[in-house]
Amino acid sequence: MKRTGPAPLIGLFLIGGVVAYLFELVMQSRGGLIFVPPLTVAVTLAAVAVAVILLAIPIRRRVTGKRREPIDPLYAARVLALAKASSLAGALLGGVGAGILFYLLSRPIAPNGAILTNVISHIVSAVILVAAGLIAESLCALPPEDNDEGAVGEPAA
Repeated sequence: MKRTGPAPLIGLFLIGGVVAYLFELVMQSRGGLIFVPPLTVAVTLAAVAVAVILLAIPIRRRVTGKRREPIDPLYAARVLALAKASSLAGALLGGVGAGILFYLLSRPIAPNGAILTNVISHIVSAVILVAAGLIAESLCALPPEDNDEGAVGEPAA
């Protein structure tokens, strides 16, 4: 599995932002209510970020040799998939929060403090989830193998 690069994260962030902005615009133009994510979403995203890091730490300890038990490959693959999914979902949800924030700040009537607090905490926790996913991916990485046959950069004989 390849590491998550910046292109998918930026792409999902932009897709989430555009979709959320257009959703808010359509809902408001039809007389509906503006969607504001509740504070529990931000708390849940932060809790998932902590869980992802805590699940990746035992893998790192086994890879570096601090623990002697063998690595369960299925556990490592599941944690790695969770880390990648967390970073991608965090980017998408961060874009959704940014789209909502952009819509709220572009309105002629300023939103109140509770709405801004919910949206900003949503964005911050989504960024924390992206960071936790990327950190967990790096914790699950194997160290480079030592190659005794030749130095790096030397052609093979």
